Amino acid sequence: MQGFNKYYPPDYDPSHGSLNKYRGKHALGDRARKINQGILIVRFELPFNIWCGTCNSHIGMGVRYNAEKKKIGNYYSTPIYSFRCKCHLCDGWFEIQTDPKNTRYVVTSGARRKEEDWDPEANGGFAAYETNSNVTPGDPLAILEQSTEAQNYVAKVHMPRLEALQQASEHYNADPYIHSMKLRKRFREEKRVEKEKQEADNQLKGRYGLPASLSLIEDDEEVRQEAHQEWEKGRRELKSFKNLERDRLHLGSSSVSRPETLTSLRARLLKNTASRSRPFSTSFNLGSANRISDMKK
Repeated sequence: MQGFNKYYPPDYDPSHGSLNKYRGKHALGDRARKINQGILIVRFELPFNIWCGTCNSHIGMGVRYNAEKKKIGNYYSTPIYSFRCKCHLCDGWFEIQTDPKNTRYVVTSGARRKEEDWDPEANGGFAAYETNSNVTPGDPLAILEQSTEAQNYVAKVHMPRLEALQQASEHYNADPYIHSMKLRKRFREEKRVEKEKQEADNQLKGRYGLPASLSLIEDDEEVRQEAHQEWEKGRRELKSFKNLERDRLHLGSSSVSRPETLTSLRARLLKNTASRSRPFSTSFNLGSANRISDMKK
């Protein structure tokens, strides 16, 4: 385990500053032995295969060296670094630089890069040809037109998409704490609403003796309209049933009182007939009419 404690000698005075300054050493140790020249020793790994220019030996990609890293310029705001390495097979030195413009490494001196461009036809594949047959290799106007179309496509499609993605990234990552607080607040509100709904459902189930495993549907406008239609349909059916019962009872009561109605009607007719045939007779009354009707029976 690496130790993090530092030894302070008895003659150390805090006014001297740090221990490195007191002992005259750099914080990076031996790696910074040429720091006054702007050179820092770093561990560098070859990005491709090379041939050493001194011993003409092959050095494979991935071999690591203690390289002297130095800043030699800028490409706009991107620094350009050079890595000077000593060949492990001889005493020769070679130098590799970064190329920000083309996003690659370039061998500048002491070695040469092994060319390993992949050829589809040489590896059992098919060569890539220009799909547009109207463009000839030596037609600068067609090439300019293609480049213009590509630029227009980038400006109309790619750039708006990139701007939208950047705005979305800024919107969601501008202040993580605020977004997290809003998200947690929304979750708490949804949880509170769900808890209140669950309590109301439990009360309804307990009031009507419904099973606890029964799941109640959401109360929305569509469900209300459907329930109202069902209620109206049931009310109309109940009203029609009551009307049928009332008609049936009325017919039954009319059939029971029909003999009495006929008897009173017959007595009234006999009375009227008697009063017209003997207008001066006063002894004829309803009782005699009833007796006459009984005799005819």
